[in-house]
Amino acid sequence: MKSILKKALLLSTAAGLGLALSGAGANAQGQLEAIMKARGLTEKDVLAAAKTYVPTGKRDEFIVFSSGGQSGQVMVYGIPSMRILKFIAVFTPEPWQGYGFDDESKAILESAKINGKLITFGDTHHPAISETKGEYDGEYLFINDKANPRVAVIDLKDFETKQIVVNPIMMSEHGGSFVTPNTEYIIEATQYPAPLGKSVYVPLSQFNEKFRGAVTYWKFDREKGRIDPAKSFSVELPPYSQDLSDAGKLVSDGWSFTNSFCSERYIGGIEKGRPPFEAGCSQKDTDFLHVVNWKKAEALVKAGKVKMINGHPVVMMDTSAKEGVVYLIPEPKSPHGVDVSPDGKYIIVSGKLDTHASVYSWEKIKKLIDAKDFAGKDPYGLPILDMKKTLHTQVEVGLGPLHTQYDSKPCVVYTSIYVDSMVTKWDYCKGKVLDQLHIHYNIGHLMTMEGDSVTPQGKYLVSLNKLAIDRFNPVGPLHPQNHQLIDISGDKMELLYDMPVPLGEPHYAVAIRASKLKPLVRYRLGWDSRNDRISPFKTRPGREKIVKKDGVVHVYATVIRSHITPEIIEVEEGDTVSIHITNVERAEDETHGFALSGHNVNLSIEPGKTVSATFKADKAGIYPYYCTEFCSALHLEMEGILVVRPKGVKAEEAGFSEGVKYTEEDYKKQYQQNLQVQKVIDSVVNFIVSRNYKDFPTVVGLVEDATDQLKFAADAKKKAEEFAAKKDWQNATLWAQQWFQYQVKAADIGLRAKTYLEQHGAKVIKK
Repeated sequence: MKSILKKALLLSTAAGLGLALSGAGANAQGQLEAIMKARGLTEKDVLAAAKTYVPTGKRDEFIVFSSGGQSGQVMVYGIPSMRILKFIAVFTPEPWQGYGFDDESKAILESAKINGKLITFGDTHHPAISETKGEYDGEYLFINDKANPRVAVIDLKDFETKQIVVNPIMMSEHGGSFVTPNTEYIIEATQYPAPLGKSVYVPLSQFNEKFRGAVTYWKFDREKGRIDPAKSFSVELPPYSQDLSDAGKLVSDGWSFTNSFCSERYIGGIEKGRPPFEAGCSQKDTDFLHVVNWKKAEALVKAGKVKMINGHPVVMMDTSAKEGVVYLIPEPKSPHGVDVSPDGKYIIVSGKLDTHASVYSWEKIKKLIDAKDFAGKDPYGLPILDMKKTLHTQVEVGLGPLHTQYDSKPCVVYTSIYVDSMVTKWDYCKGKVLDQLHIHYNIGHLMTMEGDSVTPQGKYLVSLNKLAIDRFNPVGPLHPQNHQLIDISGDKMELLYDMPVPLGEPHYAVAIRASKLKPLVRYRLGWDSRNDRISPFKTRPGREKIVKKDGVVHVYATVIRSHITPEIIEVEEGDTVSIHITNVERAEDETHGFALSGHNVNLSIEPGKTVSATFKADKAGIYPYYCTEFCSALHLEMEGILVVRPKGVKAEEAGFSEGVKYTEEDYKKQYQQNLQVQKVIDSVVNFIVSRNYKDFPTVVGLVEDATDQLKFAADAKKKAEEFAAKKDWQNATLWAQQWFQYQVKAADIGLRAKTYLEQHGAKVIKK
């Protein structure tokens, strides 16, 4: 319907300009009017639909990575269509991707245990895209887990989680993940104060003396695509509840900023008759913005001026005070965002219990630091800068301001206003409100396109709302979240689209221009994607085998349309079985799955990938396995059987009773049919090779896959002919049928390649 609306909108726009409508155009406009009347649509509704519509076969301009909240995942969708493209499994097992079910991804989750416990959920909050010179480079994504202080690395070559690191000193966090301009470090700050270390007991009476906050700088090894914990460090902070962070840019590069709340250092206790945390943590008019010279801290770590806590180097507060690492600036109380401008010259902070956004000047901050012009010290000896001397301006933006994002237009920003449920557009240079738009309801974070980088792209804004209430069809007391797309290309903001989000509470999101992403469409054959290497269990067609080594039955298997090899696996009760499966397809999107009854085995095997599943065959029986992805016409026949013999029972040579007896006539009929099919295949091959197909990578992959299928077909044809020579018509006919199956798959692939070339304007090669 949206295509009709878009066409009709263009036609009606032409009419408004005084252009004559053709008969067809008039008919389209009539249809539009009828649809609008039937559905109660306004012209504004139709215009919004046209702005978000992405025609079939076309792609979005921007890709969004959104935290998945309590789902422990990352959600990927496109803008302006708001179409969900993928959920990336990170901290939580996810069956469709086989994450947490195959051995390789299990190892990642196992590496992220907390105090020896396997944690199978996470509360993802703040995704961050890797940067080069402050620009999003589209290579990696980082995401934190607030509930269990961890940071994950996602490789955007295949959108898979490759590493999870556990913070060695924090018990909670919220201020992650944020990257420095060249992704030297990923920043992670504590949330609630606790003794530094893991599960360290200190009585609450010693809160002020022994509880602490911290900010961790995780060293990222770009070459390996992994965080290097051995080169990472932390900076000790007072027991103020640290919150979000941001890294300096350009003129402020080398510094980071972390805000805080509850600088009152209050301990609640309703059960003891004391007011709750919310009362004691919001009494003061200001909290503290932490200004950290991370480059100086890095130098101190290299010089050994640290304390090792749980094997992790920490720059302590007395060292920070002496060496000039940490400075404090009063900020409006209970802030929930700190955002550095694209040029690095300003830092914007908003207090949830205030109506103002405060714009700090980096130039003023740096002058005060260099002159050692301090207003005093906090109880822990850290220097405090005078707030008024550091401010550029304060702007009244609405009640409950939270987060700020930058536009492509100089000095223009957008701030989420939680209590008033609106977005405020304002000029932070002149200190002037430009526009306000009410949304639905209780906005938290907001996101502009590449709004955290040195070159924000503008165009769109997404409001991440905490409540949905009346926006969608009711689905019970637990409502979806709501992401609202807003057009910010003009002087006035315009709400375009409501998108229900059916998982967790997505806290924050980042958007990157889609052209910057260069994901793979297939792996190298035998690729272990979690460790980025060729798997030691890589298996090629014809080399499948079952061997027992060191008490483990290893099954080296392959999958291809439409069979799993081996199709029968026989083991003894009590055996440990490790199945290693390689997808030998080369065509794009020819993923296979593998599910085994009764053993919690569920795998996703993308083209070229090798995955393993290890389990105990602890009960005798017959257990079917099959491909879970509908991959071909004979998908349902892509099956196999795990036979688990009772302990002590010897394997017997299987004798099969054939359901159907085949004759010489059956064989000849199948043989002639195969020859006719080959003529069709030859015509398709001639079409492809007569075009410049090598200029189309997608087609090259299809041709490789089809070539493999034809090799298999030739092998099956040879076997059929050999059995026919022996007058074994049963096996001759069946192998002729297998020859036909390979032909069908080759033809299917070839026709896909032919269609692709036709649709993409392939040229005839002149001989």
